[in-house]
Amino acid sequence: MTDLTELTAVRLVDGYRKGDFSPVEVTRAALERAERIQPELNAFVRLTGEEALDRARRSEERWRRGEPDGRLDGVPVTVKDILPMRGHPTLRGSRAVSPDGPWDEDAPSVARLREHGAVFLGKTTTPEYGWKGVTDSPLSGVTRNPHDPSRTAGGSSGGAGAAVARGAGPLALGTDGGGSVRIPASFCGIFGLKPTYGRVPLYPASAFGTLAHVGPMTRDAADAALMLDVIGTPDARDWSALGPVPGSYTDALAEGVRGLRVAYSPSLGGQVAVRPAVASAVRRGVERLAELGAYVTETDPDFTDPVDAFHTLWFSGAARAAQRLRAGQRELLDPGLRDVVGTGARYSALEYLAAVDVRMELGRRMGRFHEAYDLLVTPTLPITAFEAGAEVPKGSGLRRWTGWTPFTYPFNLTQQPAATVPVGTDGDGLPIGLHLVAARHRDDLVLRAAHALYEAGVPVSPTPA
Repeated sequence: MTDLTELTAVRLVDGYRKGDFSPVEVTRAALERAERIQPELNAFVRLTGEEALDRARRSEERWRRGEPDGRLDGVPVTVKDILPMRGHPTLRGSRAVSPDGPWDEDAPSVARLREHGAVFLGKTTTPEYGWKGVTDSPLSGVTRNPHDPSRTAGGSSGGAGAAVARGAGPLALGTDGGGSVRIPASFCGIFGLKPTYGRVPLYPASAFGTLAHVGPMTRDAADAALMLDVIGTPDARDWSALGPVPGSYTDALAEGVRGLRVAYSPSLGGQVAVRPAVASAVRRGVERLAELGAYVTETDPDFTDPVDAFHTLWFSGAARAAQRLRAGQRELLDPGLRDVVGTGARYSALEYLAAVDVRMELGRRMGRFHEAYDLLVTPTLPITAFEAGAEVPKGSGLRRWTGWTPFTYPFNLTQQPAATVPVGTDGDGLPIGLHLVAARHRDDLVLRAAHALYEAGVPVSPTPA
């Protein structure tokens, strides 16, 4: 028998159309899986079972009449608890946020999913205000890796990554301000896309400003393209949202990678120490792109680590997020968050603008780089998942999460589309991600390359038990 929790969104919609199974059956299976994994992985802040089943029953009736509401009618989806979802508190992983309402508005991405008939299973976990690259918070506790619960799921969209990997819905909405979609997708062995900034409208505006993106976390690139076709449309509430896309990301997938110019940078010019198992798996993925017809050159983008500028912008955003909190509320914050809030509050306006200058120069360099290359490929992360409940690996000597994410946050500074594809596992069976980056507004190229790898059978990640 078909395990409904293993099917992609594309396969579910096709099955609904053919009458192979119903949205109610699929939603029940997804909810049962979510309830089963919750004690072990802690992926959810809350499940919305009765509401989900009610939406599924209405979807089932629409499919019976041959009148689906949209492109995702009846497909289960989860929402990171950073994004507002009508009728439910958005607590952002914080004990300092009151659960009192009214919670009467959807974020733009949630609204688009609702309009297309998606079934909301619940809200997924996040570190407080999404501030770090792992998922634990004073409110929700520790979220764990579906391949080894002693390890972290990554973050800040860790609950979303764990849920998709374990079959609690094929689609998840995550947010990414420095890698927060791609880090957990890599650690959990799924696909994650950070679209071009503004492609998916964001409201309310993030305290982290134009570093913050909204993106899909899915089973494969085809599901992400379908989801982006739905959520990547303008919304008047976001003044920085991009205009409509000419065409469909789903339709563009078939174009493949033949003739694309791919730059492969194993370590950003020796700046990053990459574990051998990670380096080997990513190189094999790059070799497959070449076999599929891409022109691959081993070369590096021309920039040095912009971590200091990123910290200035990121920590300032954290300080802004906490600015309205009273002294007693601040004492409730994650100690690490309190630390970066204090640092961010001490930056001057001139220091902030100096960081903006670094960002602009980095954007210029990457713009010129992509005149020569359609895609940049790197590892998503130099390591695989480490122990749960820690911001950095034990014994690493690192202080902040940015110390082990050097391939992700630079492309939040530049606002480029970037995705992670699972390409193997290390000796402990932990997933490894390959990172695809394109010029701004070329999300189609990232999705095409990722889809080509999926079609060629490259993505390798064990199915969690």
